[in-house]
Amino acid sequence: MKSEKLLLTSMLNSKKIALYYCNLIAILLLYTGCTQEQAVPVVIDFEIAIINEDYSIPVTVKVLNKTVGADAYSWSFVGADRESSTDRNPGALVYNNKGEYTIRLDASNKDGSADSKEITFSIDAAVEVAFDAEIQTNNFAPASVVITNNTKGATTYNWTFAGGTPETSTEEQPGTVVFNEPGDHLITLVVGNGKETHQLEKTITVADGLLANFDWEVTFQDDDLQIPVTLTMQNNSTGVLTYNWTFTNATPSTSTEENPTVTFNVEGTQTLTLTVSNGKESKSISKTIELLADTNIRTLTDIKFGINTAHNNNTIGAFYSATTREIYTKEELGAIDGSLIDIVFFGLGEDFTFNKFVSPDDLSTTTFPALANAQNTRIINSQEQCGCSTLLTVVEFDAMVDDSVLSSLSVTETNGGSQHFTDATVPRIVLFTTADGRNGAIKIKEYVKDGQNSYVLTDIKIQKK
Repeated sequence: MKSEKLLLTSMLNSKKIALYYCNLIAILLLYTGCTQEQAVPVVIDFEIAIINEDYSIPVTVKVLNKTVGADAYSWSFVGADRESSTDRNPGALVYNNKGEYTIRLDASNKDGSADSKEITFSIDAAVEVAFDAEIQTNNFAPASVVITNNTKGATTYNWTFAGGTPETSTEEQPGTVVFNEPGDHLITLVVGNGKETHQLEKTITVADGLLANFDWEVTFQDDDLQIPVTLTMQNNSTGVLTYNWTFTNATPSTSTEENPTVTFNVEGTQTLTLTVSNGKESKSISKTIELLADTNIRTLTDIKFGINTAHNNNTIGAFYSATTREIYTKEELGAIDGSLIDIVFFGLGEDFTFNKFVSPDDLSTTTFPALANAQNTRIINSQEQCGCSTLLTVVEFDAMVDDSVLSSLSVTETNGGSQHFTDATVPRIVLFTTADGRNGAIKIKEYVKDGQNSYVLTDIKIQKK
């Protein structure tokens, strides 16, 4: 029995072994059959992208590989900065010359599958946008500007001329553009080659157009317009390159200066003419001035002489200059040359019981300090006490229209004539002769009481030379 069992066990083990090898053989046969049926094919695919859509050289091309099933790659980039690669993704390529180019990919795998693909594309010459805008003659309005297009590699041109005539153009060479208004004008050129566009801007500045205009300034001593009268022109013209002046009865009679000074020597209506040019056109303008006969007398009205307190408090001055026609207070005296002062008034108070005009070089009888560079003026304060042979009445003062009366006066100082006066006589005439020999008269019209700011109100008539 034991031997039978051993035999049976041996037989069962043999069957199991046999079955194991049969199954193993079946599995190997099945695996081999499946491998042959599922061999991986190479499906080749790739794309290219032009960076920034810039097709003009230099051009950068990015390659994107979408191939599946391959494990070996062979790239061809004829004409690029490198001509081959075995990388799956070769990266970016740079092309520096115009032309037609092909990128080729050959791919394969270990199963023997292989495929290839080519992409062909064109690269354009570089687009270089450039133009010149040359102003003809000058930039005064209207300004003519010649446009010269120097662009390379473009096939389309779009011009915009802000404020110009014409305003736009699609010509490669638009020619001459006219800008009629002054100011900054933008010129814009947009060029293209069918794939990309480029833009360039330039600004043209147009100056004011031609305008003829002028005024004048009368010399201070001639502001009464009595001949001779000296004028300095004040040119207000615009857009000008040259000036041509003509003046009737004047010296000079012509000038090409921008702002000439001219002296008129004849009374009556005189004509001033200005002709201006900017190299393109000329314009003229004429004006007239009415000049008066020389009376050799200057009339000054409503001149206020302050009493000593008004002067010292810098409210109303007491020092007068016939040259500058100004009254100066104590503080203002320090800023002028003392030789310009012709008359000094000394009044002690608002009651006007003591008043007198004194010479600038003789202030010892006043409370004023001595004046540097002071000149001598002869003065007659009190004609009624003067004992002088030549006097001037109020009527004669008011009637004076020239210096004929003043020129006949002989101002001689006497003790009586130098005496002070009160406000008892109104109006009062005070006579004087300046250091440079000009005769004059002061008419006191009113004594104005205002405390420490009191003053006398006067008119003055004085020879001009």
